[in-house]
Amino acid sequence: MNGLAWAAWAAWGVGFVVVTGIGLIALGSLRWRASTRAQMARLEATRVRAPAGRYDAREIDALPAPVQRYFRAALKDGQRFVAAATFELAGTINLSATAEQWKPFTSTQRAVTHRPGFLWNGRVAMLPALAAHVHDSYIAGVGALHAAVLGLVTVAEVQGGGEIARGELMRYFAEMAWYPTALLPSQGVRWAAVDDRSAKATLVDGPITLTLLFKFDEAGLIASVHADARGAGVGKDMVMLPWDCSVCSYQLRDGMMVPTVGEAAWLRPQGRKPYFVGNLTSLAYEFSP
Repeated sequence: MNGLAWAAWAAWGVGFVVVTGIGLIALGSLRWRASTRAQMARLEATRVRAPAGRYDAREIDALPAPVQRYFRAALKDGQRFVAAATFELAGTINLSATAEQWKPFTSTQRAVTHRPGFLWNGRVAMLPALAAHVHDSYIAGVGALHAAVLGLVTVAEVQGGGEIARGELMRYFAEMAWYPTALLPSQGVRWAAVDDRSAKATLVDGPITLTLLFKFDEAGLIASVHADARGAGVGKDMVMLPWDCSVCSYQLRDGMMVPTVGEAAWLRPQGRKPYFVGNLTSLAYEFSP
């Protein structure tokens, strides 16, 4: 076979690989979008009517002092209650529990406040032409995580109640700073005093009861949310570790002060290990009647 023939075969081979790759990417995206729509429909189907009315500042009069300061800083009297929030984040995520394998991601998240639930749809850039799609969710008392390369090859998948559901509801609870009216007593959250800069909050959904520690900054806004134990995946195992979510860079959105930067970290014996840093790129609310 002469040189021209070899060149032709090589060009054909490269073209075949490129076309096949494009086809797989398109197929994976199509399947992932269908799965996202199905899960979003499930999330919407679990919603119950949010309490009508508006925030009355008198409802915080009996709360611990730092919690009162938070609501005065974050909300104005008469603020409508958030029924749902849709927000986009962009940032980096560490794919390794022991090393530093940070990859860029973009995501869209939908959270509903009654019944508490969310769906996070993320795209993590593994290589220039290779991405992993990730669903993280808490829907009707069930927690789930599914990650698939190109949306086709599953690399991680867990679903169920117990610690899986607790961990996902914990994420929802810690992210309430993005939909702050959900933290009000009238919306189901109970507050207990700790000290002048922190308080414990309790949320109940079905059989799950969670209590997290909220710490506040000098402006009175939420600085971090802490859990003494949350299930962390290490290989095929789950271990219980302290977990911390910090937020900052607040901005006024629809009359509410909300953070635009969030970081999540595990508190391992070797020290604090962040694994997620996200920057808010868009935020839209749906309010109760």
